[in-house]
Amino acid sequence: MFLAYAAASLVLVGLLGVLLVQGYRDDAARQSADQGRAQASVIEEMAVAPALDGADLAAGLTTNQRQRLQEATDLAIFHGSVLSMRLRSFAGQVAFSDDGSTAGGIPVSAPAFREAAAGRTDVAVVADSRRSSGLVIRVLQPVIVGASGQAVGVLELYLPYDAIAAHLHRQMYVTYWRLGSALAGLYLVLALIAWSTSRSLRRYASRQEHEALHDALTGLPNRAAFRSRARETVAEDGPGGAIVLVDLNRFKEVNDTLGHHAGDELLRVVASRLSGALGGSGTVARLGGDEFGLILPALPRDAVLDLLETARGELVQETLLDGVALRIEASFGVALYPEHGTDVEELLQHADAAMYQGKRGTTDIVLYDRSQVAQPAHWLMVQTELRHALERDELVLHYQPKVRLADDGISGLEALVRWQHPRRGLLSPAEFLPAAEQSGLIEPLTAWVLRRALEDQAGWTALGQQWPVAVNVSARNLEAPGFPRVVAALLAEHGTPAGRLLLEVTETALAGDAATAADAVVELTALGIGVSVDDFGIGYTSLSQLRSVPVAEVKIDRSFVTDLDTDAPNQAIVRSVIALAHGLGLRVTAEGVETPAVSVWLADAGCDDAQGYLFARPTAWPHLLDLYLNPRGNGRHARAELATVAETAPTEPAPLSTGGLR
Repeated sequence: MFLAYAAASLVLVGLLGVLLVQGYRDDAARQSADQGRAQASVIEEMAVAPALDGADLAAGLTTNQRQRLQEATDLAIFHGSVLSMRLRSFAGQVAFSDDGSTAGGIPVSAPAFREAAAGRTDVAVVADSRRSSGLVIRVLQPVIVGASGQAVGVLELYLPYDAIAAHLHRQMYVTYWRLGSALAGLYLVLALIAWSTSRSLRRYASRQEHEALHDALTGLPNRAAFRSRARETVAEDGPGGAIVLVDLNRFKEVNDTLGHHAGDELLRVVASRLSGALGGSGTVARLGGDEFGLILPALPRDAVLDLLETARGELVQETLLDGVALRIEASFGVALYPEHGTDVEELLQHADAAMYQGKRGTTDIVLYDRSQVAQPAHWLMVQTELRHALERDELVLHYQPKVRLADDGISGLEALVRWQHPRRGLLSPAEFLPAAEQSGLIEPLTAWVLRRALEDQAGWTALGQQWPVAVNVSARNLEAPGFPRVVAALLAEHGTPAGRLLLEVTETALAGDAATAADAVVELTALGIGVSVDDFGIGYTSLSQLRSVPVAEVKIDRSFVTDLDTDAPNQAIVRSVIALAHGLGLRVTAEGVETPAVSVWLADAGCDDAQGYLFARPTAWPHLLDLYLNPRGNGRHARAELATVAETAPTEPAPLSTGGLR
């Protein structure tokens, strides 16, 4: 760009110089013409006209006139102020010449002669090989004699141009130097301006490009740059590598507690530590909010995990923000290429799914596992349809009874959400709850389930049954600010005593953000609401959590209950869980009871309650109420009566664990 500006400026300056020089030459020519005209006028008026004394040039000059004219012009000829002269009639005859010749001169037909004959002076610089300059000034001047003012002939004068040429040369020499210096200075100024402008434009363009591809807060590449680099890296032939998504845990609490300036400083610290940990072996980018992306090329699986473990170790070091010591925690979702895909969008989806799984568990670094991560490709469509389903009231609740093993009485009903899809029929929770968890729809969905369950409970209460109702809640519910207050408001809205509601949470929900979940459980139990640990035995609940978190019940996962009457290891585990729970003052419920033999074994082992297809499949509560009010047996035979619901009410496949509402 600078070279283009410089070339353009040089052309313009050159044209300006040519125009100025030509202007000076034109001025010199005009000066010569004016000088010749003035000199000829003086000679004509002071020497020629007085000497002619009314002569008629057409008739020739008298000897006296010729002598006077010779005397009048000799001095000018002698001193060289006049090179030669002729006095001619209008017909062109030479009446007088300085050298005595009677011929020569400009032809009568020439425009210059006709101009002079018409009374106008003609001045021109013409060639003369006898002169050093090679030029003379030729003047054709009308000769006016007497007071009449009438012209009688034409005075043809040749004046020296050498002095004028020398003066012009000196003047042009000085002018060239001055003009050249001025133009050179102007060119330098323009060149400097062009150089400065082009440099500023390059810097501005570079800055704009940098800002378009980098995060203003941390200086890291942004989402656009990350995707571009990821495509280039994944497309390269090589041993493969990894795409990693990193999301900070409880970042919102920092912003809410210490302010956004502290949150910004925390993000800068995270950016610095991640970049330092990776060194030159990868790319770190901030994708937005508290989410970061890593590109780790040309690394095998073990090297990727080792490097991320180093990065996590750097990240969790204590940080001081506004005088508050903080420990940074983050979840890493890892997708390997080409093992988990070769398309960047697919890899990002897999890394995001793995990261989300890490947030729900106790492992900070999670490698994508297709068998462990449920993320259908149509989740976006499911999320959109589910949002409309909430608006159109397409969801329904089925209930499964919990039966007391001591007397076969119903100790409560568990509410299980289903989606009556207008085209796909009745959908189980596994087909839409993961999408709700990812999109944030889980909160309005849980609120809907709670409200509908309390309404249904009011219905069977009005008919004389005091069954408590259990509702599954997810980790996101426990982590949501004010969730206990929302539940309390719903209880007050329906006039339901807090003791008649039980909230079931999974072990992974308690482990995902232990402090937040424990605080929510404490607040819920303080309101009188019971909390049950669902799917116990397959998650990550520690003994310290059972000791410190005030839960009311543990539900043994169905994987330990199936074939319990013949599986010795599971028998040992279940006996230990029952003893542990009772030692802590908790009730124990076994899930997935499908045979009388398992039911008998659990009762003998001291289990409090049981759920399963042996007693009833999930169904609408009026069916359960009808069976309870019209029993055909009692005691252990009531199980058979409850089981007949499967033959008279809508049925569904065995429930799948979804980690949230069911």
